[in-house]
Parts: sequence; C-alpha cells; structure tokens
Amino acid sequence: MPHTEFKAAPSVASQPLSLAQGRLAALSWGRTDAPVWLALHGWLDNAASFSRLAPLLVEALGIRIVALDFRGHGQSAHLPQGGGGALSDHAHSDHYHSDYALWDYCHDVLDAMEDLGLEHASVLAHSMGAAVACLLAAALPERIERLTLIDGLGALNTPSEETASQLRKGLMAYRRPLSRPPRYPDIESAVAARVAGGVTPVDSITATPLVERNTQPTADGHVQMRTDSRLLKPSLVRFTPEQVLSLLAAINAPVLLIEGEEGILGERAWAIQARQAVKGLTRQVLKGGHHLHLEPQAVTQVAAVIDAHWVNAKKG
Repeated sequence: MPHTEFKAAPSVASQPLSLAQGRLAALSWGRTDAPVWLALHGWLDNAASFSRLAPLLVEALGIRIVALDFRGHGQSAHLPQGGGGALSDHAHSDHYHSDYALWDYCHDVLDAMEDLGLEHASVLAHSMGAAVACLLAAALPERIERLTLIDGLGALNTPSEETASQLRKGLMAYRRPLSRPPRYPDIESAVAARVAGGVTPVDSITATPLVERNTQPTADGHVQMRTDSRLLKPSLVRFTPEQVLSLLAAINAPVLLIEGEEGILGERAWAIQARQAVKGLTRQVLKGGHHLHLEPQAVTQVAAVIDAHWVNAKKG
C-alpha cells in the first residue's frame, strides 16, 4: 500500500533544457549526476504536466527527471510547413503538411537520450506519452528499464476495416488551410478556454501550469497559444487494435500503471484487453481524473504509489 504519510519538499526548482540542437525544449528537476527518468506528456500538453509530481519524486527516489516538450507542443519547435525543400515555395504549399504520427515522437525520446548520454532510461509517461513509451519499450527493449504509466496504456487505434475512412479524414483535413493559433486577452482567459474545451475534464488549478508553458505574449498585450494547430488534425493512419495488443505483449520492462478513478481507462473493454496483454504489469487505481498527477489533491498519493512500488521492486 502507498505511504499515506508521504512527504517531500516541493521546493525543487525546474531548470530549462534545450535538446536535439534546439529542436526540443525540456524541463529538468534534480541533480545532474542522479539517475535519469524521462517524462513524456500527453496530447496538447507539455513538460509542465510533471511540474507538481517531479519535485516529489526527485526528493523521494534520488533521481533526476527530464520532461520533454514533444514536437509541436509547449516550447519545442514545430514540424516544418510545406514538407520542406521545393514544396516550401509551392503556391499551394499550405496543403503539404507533415503529419505528427505517434511513432515519430519516439525519435524525440531517442534524440533526447542521445543528447543526455543515456544508453537506457526509466520512463514516466502520461496519456499519449504512455503510448509513445509503450512503442519504445516494445521495439527497443534494451533502451527502456522500467515504465511508470499514468492513465494511459497503448495507442489509439483504428480497426483495419476503417483504414480507408481514417486515411480519407486525414487527407481531407490536411488539405484545409491551417487555422491561426488561438489568442486570449490574458492567461486567465486562456486557462478558462482549456477548461471549457479540454478533451478530458480538468479544472483551472490543474490546467494552469500547462497553459502558462504553452502561451507566449503578443505585441498588443494578449497571449497566444504555442501549440501547432496541425496537432488537431486527424491522423492519416493508426495502428489496428491487433497491432497495439501485439506491441503491448512485446514489452519486457516492468510496468507500473496508475489510473484515475475518473480517468480514460477503467473497466472499458479495450482497457481490460490492453492490461491483460502486458507481462508484469502492476495496476493501481487512485482517486482523481485523467490528469491526476497534476491535480493538487491527488499528486501526493500518486508520488507515494510510485515511490513505494519501485523501492519495493528494488528490494525484491
């Protein structure tokens, strides 16, 4: 059981990092000589997703946490428009946009590992980040020591018989012109928009760190979202359910899965299948929503479960 008395000093400040020749932005907590855990955020989030959990884990486990902004998210660079090369000057180049495919985020992680001098690493991952972590653990098991997944397991998928319709949706969406990044009078308004329009329920206190990292001031005193609007377009291709289950079955690293009682997994049929596919998976369900690791009322319990699990695993 988790240590309900778990305490840790939340005073560990984050340090900004620039990785992959400036293409990736990141936040780091902890001593630079401590064992590194990479932290991977969810879709439309950023490295600040771990701003409340990371200080607790750094103190408890004596580790360093490096949280990435995936491409197109937070303060990392966007994919080039126009597909690069000659297409950049094409009269209709706005139609030729690179796709943010799930598996391409694996390169963000591998590039970060290369910059940090890591042959292998432990991974802490939420939602879409958990999907990326699972892909890496399946394809490159020698690079991943352990997985701590928060309300995410495996990848979004499309049945094989829907492949053509998924591709159609993606192609048609990518033919449409890009929308302008949303602008708001102030941070508070941007936070309110995230709360009102989020894919999963989130309150303003939970959303604030994410929005603060994902906005930039404009010349007229407003704030503008940094997120690449192409992230909102449907994927051209997705894995099939059978492929995702096969990938999950290929994971050899030990896995701790922490779910929120009001999260996206629960007892849904797909979630049950996904959990059953993973060897050596330990599941803990805690009070909280999809972003329970960022919820002030839940984060201490999340940290306690992670601390207790991996400390006990080391003893075993």
